[in-house]
Amino acid sequence: MSYKVAFISLGCDKNRVNLEQMMSLVQDAGHTVTWEPEGADVVVVNTCGFIDAAKEEAIAHILEMARLKEAGALKKILVTGCLSQRYRAEIKESLPEVDGLLGTGSYTDIVSAIDELMAEQRPEHFGDINATDDDGLRILTTEPYFAYLKIAEGCNNWCAFCAIPAIRGRYRSRSMESLLEEAEFLSEQGVQELILIAQDVTRYGTDLYGRHALPELLKKLCRLDFHWIRLHYLYPSDLTDEMIEVMATEPKIVHYFDVPLQHCNDEILSVMHRRGTKAELIAKLDAIRARIPDAVFRTSLITGLPGEDEEKFEELCEFLREQKLVRAGVFQYSPEEGTKAATMPNQVDPEVAAHRLELLVDLQSDVMDEYNESRLGETVEVLVEGFDEEMGCWRGRTYADAPDIDGHVYFPAAGRMAPGSFVQVRLTDTVDGDMMGEIEEE
Repeated sequence: MSYKVAFISLGCDKNRVNLEQMMSLVQDAGHTVTWEPEGADVVVVNTCGFIDAAKEEAIAHILEMARLKEAGALKKILVTGCLSQRYRAEIKESLPEVDGLLGTGSYTDIVSAIDELMAEQRPEHFGDINATDDDGLRILTTEPYFAYLKIAEGCNNWCAFCAIPAIRGRYRSRSMESLLEEAEFLSEQGVQELILIAQDVTRYGTDLYGRHALPELLKKLCRLDFHWIRLHYLYPSDLTDEMIEVMATEPKIVHYFDVPLQHCNDEILSVMHRRGTKAELIAKLDAIRARIPDAVFRTSLITGLPGEDEEKFEELCEFLREQKLVRAGVFQYSPEEGTKAATMPNQVDPEVAAHRLELLVDLQSDVMDEYNESRLGETVEVLVEGFDEEMGCWRGRTYADAPDIDGHVYFPAAGRMAPGSFVQVRLTDTVDGDMMGEIEEE
């Protein structure tokens, strides 16, 4: 039998890759893949369960699908991903509308789960989270000119505030051969920007080859026909001098350092089980800037962590002012079930944490505005994304802008431009965190 299977993608880009693999498996089995749940035999909700906001979003989507199911607009609901792995029993008890569950170790069981659903069974596949198969074909869900390459699964860091190792398992590097094969496929599809992702890309190879193998992998990827190669989640403690040198000397690797710091206070870092001290973090940032002067840093910062008093919070603010980390995702700490931080003393009042979050967001906005102002008059390479109807001009990104999380460059141009092409744009103005510019005539 052939079924119509709809997919809903939630969560991070690592989760997106799993969804793309499931879509390929479903299509290869002869089923029809769609984004539209209305009229589907099965809707697959691939969830995130990392923080409260992500859980609420996932549950909202499940309840929306339940209403469609009750109205007869779809037949079965299959929940996959982190939420199902972490809250299997709770979903079964509280969301009886859900017809089946797949854990993070069972993405490849998607076809058999669909068959079971349509045979009026209630599949629950929860394989070994430490043995997930991340190889295999994908149906790309990004724009054709960029794609993600997941080089590892899981995490060994066990930060006190994070449940990912319990959801995704231990760190497992994929073989270099499988990654190069997949990257070559992506290159043949016309991908211009390859984005390497993992919970920690800098650890790549330490489990499989007994060494930091990311520099070697990058050199081989740079031989393929990509224009840009971008790296997400470079942990400072594993960001070796060799790695910095490769990023400095390989022209395809953009000088964008996505370094999740979380905090800078030594006591907070220690309690959170983060490797390194504030002095070591600053030394690493200084070393990168000395070798790569145009390096742009993105980080994530958490305020309201247990034990963060006003003095420690002000230290974090001063760190951000001094280091001028241009891109920063700022988050309010929320206690996560099953993590050590959730049971620690000296929890910060949520209202206090929320206020600190506002202050950090304002501070970060000032840092970003200062950076954008400093770029005025500069001519930069821009990846064309398409025509923006609202702005009435073309839109693109520089090396300093990762897709979906950073800003854009807007510029007028005569005639049609191909998304995925590159143009030289002179930056002329700033608008709410974005840039305006004019194409430089050759």
